[in-house]
Amino acid sequence: MCASVYADLIGAMTLHLMRNTAQGDVRVKDGLARKLDVEPNRYMTRQALVSLIVWTLLLDGAGNQVTYPKFTPDGFLDELVPLKPSRLSFMANGNSYLIRYGAETLQPDEVLHFVLRPDPEEPWHGTGYNVALNDVVKCIRQANQTKRALLESPTPSLIVKVDGLKEEYQNAEGRRKIANQYLDETDHGRPWFIPSEAFTVEQVKPLTLNDLAIKSNLELDKRSVAAIFGVPPFLVGVGDFKKDEFNAFVKTRVMPRAKLIEQELTRKILISPDLYWRFNPRSLYAYDLSEIVQAGSEMVDRMAMRRNEWRDWIGMSPDDEMDELLALENYLPADELGNQKKLVSAGAENKPAKKPKDGGDDNAQ
Repeated sequence: MCASVYADLIGAMTLHLMRNTAQGDVRVKDGLARKLDVEPNRYMTRQALVSLIVWTLLLDGAGNQVTYPKFTPDGFLDELVPLKPSRLSFMANGNSYLIRYGAETLQPDEVLHFVLRPDPEEPWHGTGYNVALNDVVKCIRQANQTKRALLESPTPSLIVKVDGLKEEYQNAEGRRKIANQYLDETDHGRPWFIPSEAFTVEQVKPLTLNDLAIKSNLELDKRSVAAIFGVPPFLVGVGDFKKDEFNAFVKTRVMPRAKLIEQELTRKILISPDLYWRFNPRSLYAYDLSEIVQAGSEMVDRMAMRRNEWRDWIGMSPDDEMDELLALENYLPADELGNQKKLVSAGAENKPAKKPKDGGDDNAQ
């Protein structure tokens, strides 16, 4: 569940090709940008490929995922092919290392090697979460087995106390005969009439999951797993949703994992030093529509955004009449504040001055 959260969120982010300029970073829209963001593999979309990379990093690959980039004879990127983690192994080679894929040996600069939680002894090799999760997963599996056993073979709610000295109660056939005679052949809702000297019937409360504290222990184990992965507990079914906690999770947990993918793609795929890859996290944050409208309104008023960009934030199509910058007329640069004039009502300058009520002359007024 935790791995699925990371895989789904990171895979859902749009991958932008960015360029550094003197005025700031701008998005580049060309064939390479489309290749990685839309069709990085002939059989997979960007969402599927990135989700696979994240899933392998967190679980199957134990902190390592290797993708092989294929190029055309002209030197253009053809596709990214994820390699099977079951066939991968890593070998130290002096200060470097080699990657074995089946019978083939690959150099580190030939592939994209994504590493999660590097090993201190071998920094090029990831460790993942497998060791930390072993004990907790065992507890969760045992709790599920106990729960399944109780559901499949529940404890009976009736206990019948019989006289063990009588021969007819000492074998299974005799006990079955008594049960059929007194317990099964009674109409619903009618009382039983049984010989008091033969046996007594007692009702007991069956053992439940609450009695075994399985529910509480299972919630604690889920919280432990969520804490190891850094995932809010409500994303694994424990507790209530909290918007601020989710936004903090995206910023402090999801984006650092996305950053390792960005940087590996940048240093292995791109040649130009002013280009880099960047995931767009804005679509992941939990925003209310009123918050988006308010933020967009303030930016439009300050000429920091066009209204069509504002409409794009809330999923509306652009309007031909909303592509210009607007500003309030009393917004002036700081060096022109002395030239600001107060607004006057229309026609105020043409009205004659009023005479004083006390009859004094105009000069005195």
